[in-house]
Parts: sequence; structure tokens; C-alpha cells
Amino acid sequence: MNTDKFDLIIRGGQLVTESEIVPTDLGILRGKVAAWGQDLRGSLVLDAHGMLVLPGAVDPHVHLAMPAGRTRSSDDWATGTLAAAWGGTTTVIDFVEPELGQSLADALQSRREEAEEKAVLDFGLHMTLRWADPQTLADVPRMVAAGCPSFKAYTTYDGFLLDERGMLRAMRAVAAVDGVLMVHCEDNSMIETAQAHLVADGQMGPSAHPASRPPEAEGAAIRHVIELAAQTGCQLYVVHISTREGVEAVQAAKARGLPVTGETCPQYLLLSDAKYELPGFEPAKYVCSPPLRGAGHADALWTGLSRGFLEVVGTDHCPFNFKGQKDLGAEDFRLIPNGLPGIELRMALMYTFGVRTGRLGLLEWVRLCATAPAIRFGLHPRKGSLSPGADADVVIFDPERRMVVSSNTLHEAVDYTPYEGLELVGYPKTVLVAGDILIDDGRLHERRGPGRFLPGRLEPGVRNHSGNTG
Repeated sequence: MNTDKFDLIIRGGQLVTESEIVPTDLGILRGKVAAWGQDLRGSLVLDAHGMLVLPGAVDPHVHLAMPAGRTRSSDDWATGTLAAAWGGTTTVIDFVEPELGQSLADALQSRREEAEEKAVLDFGLHMTLRWADPQTLADVPRMVAAGCPSFKAYTTYDGFLLDERGMLRAMRAVAAVDGVLMVHCEDNSMIETAQAHLVADGQMGPSAHPASRPPEAEGAAIRHVIELAAQTGCQLYVVHISTREGVEAVQAAKARGLPVTGETCPQYLLLSDAKYELPGFEPAKYVCSPPLRGAGHADALWTGLSRGFLEVVGTDHCPFNFKGQKDLGAEDFRLIPNGLPGIELRMALMYTFGVRTGRLGLLEWVRLCATAPAIRFGLHPRKGSLSPGADADVVIFDPERRMVVSSNTLHEAVDYTPYEGLELVGYPKTVLVAGDILIDDGRLHERRGPGRFLPGRLEPGVRNHSGNTG
């Protein structure tokens, strides 16, 4: 194809999607991917020789400006979405958490307005079901119609956990509208028992955190929630799986043909519970739930990714400053705000420690971080794709760029990174959003217009990222 109609050409790179690698040019017109082909012509040409050209990544699990007791996560919609973009993520999906007495519709509208005011990237929203009373669940169809077909429930945390009856009611309501229910799975009784023993023994420091939430608590909760989903026909998405037991439970569910999607995060693939043995209050930096795990669990997670039992890599980005926020729990580990930063490094971490080590292929990398989450939450092919007609959210990725991770050079609004000192090989060079250059070669370009709310539209019968109905 030889034409002058394109606004921008990305020339000489290898286009990498979830299904193919093609050495060709990419043409962009009016904010959309317009064509693949050789010798395309346009107003602006970006040289991508030696580079990988990817669809912008989609992070389906972030917590920006999230209330957490006496504080809130340190990245707001502006800083968090910009940090995501620096790392090659061009779409995020966050959560709506209704307040007591607030309707789901009002909570969605308020959260959407908050995001639209500051976000520099397009975004979607999941709706948290803190209660499962008839009045709340009657709003579920309205949420789907408003573009929020994904919901979240918890099996732990005061003010959030649903008991078995509540979980069943929530699942039936979500299944009735062909939605998907995301569940944070940890057995609350096991956690309460473990915490009580630790407190009785005077173990109140951050090093006690992992013992308070043992691997068995995750495995038991995932297995139980899968059985409830099987009873109700609800599409289930298990968030931030951290254990071998969790992978095995999802694998068994898939063998039964159940509509279950498993997600994990870089922290569980790359970090271990050795971090909780650091001196003093340092372990607080790594307090997240579920906690980092011991030897063997990460290998099971990598195997789960490579064999398709786990289908999505998100970040669960939930940053709190070490000084001024994490230290709210200086005397009691139960009061440490739970969460780790990571929105900026996901693509580079998965490339360095997944693709370059042979654990993942390029196609799997793109599928796990971009295409699968876009499909699962009804944003594909607009997002997570380089197909003509998709939004021109494109990453030119330098597979040989080396950097050592430092909180001083990252853009997340937090005073540390759990990946400090790791050496990365492979990092985004240029990031385009809707066809505009947002970041290029270490420089931030001005971009007009805020991010847009993306209504998710799940097709009836879509049961996982591959479209299998199971």
C-alpha cells in the first residue's frame, strides 16, 4: 500500500500482537489504527527499526486515590495514569467502592467524574458489591447498562466481606446479566484465627503479616468460591492469585469447563516472603494482601501463565508511602495500609523475567498484559489490539534498553518501589495514546484532552479471554 492519507507512520518495527509477529509498518489516522503495510506514507514518521511495536497494555486491577481507613492510596488519577503510560500501559480499570447508604448508580457517577477530571488515559470501572441486599442487587442491571459489567466481592475485610449467602445472591444477580464477578479470595476465619494467635504472642511488627494470611487461606477460599460459582453459573475472575494452591484450584475448575479466569501480579512472580525478614520496619514496604509467598509458589504461577491456567497479569497497584502512611501501623501490623506500587513496571518486568528467560513468548506477553484483559472486560478490539479500527494506543518497545530500577526515576507518587535495584532489559521507548505521542525517548509530550470512560460491553456467552464457553 502506498498512500499519503496517514497522520503518522511507525516504520520498520516488528508488530507483535497476541497471535502474530509481523515485520511491517503501521499507519495511524485520526487516532485509530488504519493499516499495516510496507512503504506507507504519512505526515509524521517514527523510526522503529530494531523495536517491538505493541498494543498499549491494559491494567485491569488498579487502586488510584483509594480510601483506606485514615488515608488513601498515594497515586491519584493524574499521577497514576501518567506513571502507567511511562511503562507502556495505556488503559486502566479501577474500582468503584460505594459508601454506606450510597446507591451503586450514584457511586459510579461520582467515581467516573473524579477520574474524568484528572486521568490522562482512558479508563474503565469495576463495581464493588459491599452488600448483597435486594436493593443493592436490583441496581446490577443498571450498572451493566451504564458500561460497568464487572463487579467485585471479597471473602475478607470488615465492611467488605460477603458471607456465603451474600456471595450466592451476588453471583446470581451478576450471572443474570451475563456479568463477571471478581473475587478477592482469602478465608476470613483462618485470617482472624492466625491474627489472634500472633497478637496473643506479642508479634505485632510487620514481619508477622505473612503468617496472618497463610497460603491455605487463599487456596480454601478460591476452591469454595469456585463451587459457589458452579452452583450459580456465574462467570468468575479470581484476582491476584499468589499460591500454588490457587493455581491448582483454577486449573481444576477449567478442567471441569467452569467459566473461571485467573489473574496474578508481578510481585507474586518476582518477590518472596524473604522481604518480611528485613530489619526494623522495612518489611512494611511489602505488606500487601495476599502477602508475598515462599519458595515454590512463584514457579507454580509461572507454570500457570505458560499453560493458560492463569490468563491475565494485572498489578493490583495500591501505593502507600513508607513514611507517613505505612507507619500508621508502626505498633500493629494489622493497621499497616495494605498494598504495593507497580503500575509503571509491569510490561518491563514481564519482558525481562518472562520473555527473556524463556518462561513466556512474545505473543503470550502481549496477550497476558494487553489483549486478554481487554477481552475479559469488554474493551476489545478497541483496546489491546493493533487491528485496523482499534484506538491507536501503541507502544514502541526497545528490547535492549537497560535500566536499574530506582524510585528516584519512576513516576509513581510513592517514596519507594518494591523492585528497587532490579536490572531490567527491555523498556518502552515511545508511547502513543489515541495517535498522539505522549512519551518519547524519556520525554513527556503535552497531550490535549483528558482520558475517557470506557463502557465495558461483554458479549453473552463469553466465558474467558479466548471466548470459550466451556
